[in-house]
Amino acid sequence: MTRVGFIGLGSQGGPMARRIVDAGYPTTLWARRRESLEPFADTAATIAATPAELGAATDVVAVCVVDDAGVNDVLRGPDGVLSTLAPGSVVIVHSTVHPHTCVRLQDDFPAITVIDAPVSGGGHQAAAGELMVMVGGPADVVEHCRPILATFGNPVLHVGPLGSGQEVKVVNNTVFTAQLGLAAEVYELALARGIDRQAVATIVTGGSGRSYAAEVVAGGGFNLDGLAVIAGHLLAKDVGILADRAGLAGTALLEAAEAALRRMGVARPATDQEEDHE
Repeated sequence: MTRVGFIGLGSQGGPMARRIVDAGYPTTLWARRRESLEPFADTAATIAATPAELGAATDVVAVCVVDDAGVNDVLRGPDGVLSTLAPGSVVIVHSTVHPHTCVRLQDDFPAITVIDAPVSGGGHQAAAGELMVMVGGPADVVEHCRPILATFGNPVLHVGPLGSGQEVKVVNNTVFTAQLGLAAEVYELALARGIDRQAVATIVTGGSGRSYAAEVVAGGGFNLDGLAVIAGHLLAKDVGILADRAGLAGTALLEAAEAALRRMGVARPATDQEEDHE
């Protein structure tokens, strides 16, 4: 069977890796924190001492770390996965990063194939094999990797060339961010008008204006304070990626998303590409 390596064993990556291991794939893991590996003590997974050691032992390497810097850190450099990964192997980037990060990896390491496959859903959905997986890359390589992706993903959607998975993921997250701001505004309006906010929540999460974001905001006390602490900076990062990639300046979507970020007290950061243009 294809030998799989997995890096990034957090709340989402850990269950994804466990599904791969439980499916019977020979799997090698690496993590900075020893406690991230403890849930795999009762499995057949092999633990690598370094990313380079993992690369030497695998055919397909999945990366599910937090950001662009983390992806480059574990893949590039003298101790990175790509220092030992054999030609013809595949790197799957599950992290939500700038599409340029994936394209640059492919350009810099043409002997291997990079596909991007960010996911939507939490750890419980990963454990149940129900993550939505958005994949960008060559069709033949995506199909080769589909059985691995299907261990934790349903549906697994091939959306286009390399980088497309990231674009679709940040579109999704930008729409979610915009809807968070709209939902918070609706609940403020209800409060100001003396209307029962819980009733409004039932209506906007089940009526013609149904919105998952409205459910999230209602569950957080009808404001964005708690969500800002947990995910504000990540949502801001994704809105920034889409703004840079798709040229959304002045669009209703970007303006609504940035208004939501202001409500959360976070700012959309400039991406590397925007800084290059200054």
